[in-house]
Amino acid sequence: MSEENRGGFGGRGRGRGRGRGRGRGRGGGGGGREENSWNPVTKLGRLVKEGKIDSIEKIFLYSLPVKEAEIIDFFLKDKLKEEVMKIMPVQKQSSAGQRTRFKAFVAL
Repeated sequence: MSEENRGGFGGRGRGRGRGRGRGRGRGGGGGGREENSWNPVTKLGRLVKEGKIDSIEKIFLYSLPVKEAEIIDFFLKDKLKEEVMKIMPVQKQSSAGQRTRFKAFVAL
């Protein structure tokens, strides 16, 4: 196999393709979304948005599973407060070197 057949990138299948990269390529755009546009997915979410359930106590009274974070935000939007307690780096050894991620501790 000569150099021009391999494209000049060393063979072995690790060429200059647009491979997996650094993990930031998934998820699409998401840029055109407004802050207040909540489209409920579950039946409970639709009932909350329509105003048929007026308090979070009714949800807990019947032990209904809350599968959307926006339901909690709808009832407790002005009462929720958050504080970042600690951010610490976590390193992992990979074949290409060290990979650094961050672990965050947040209190609500």
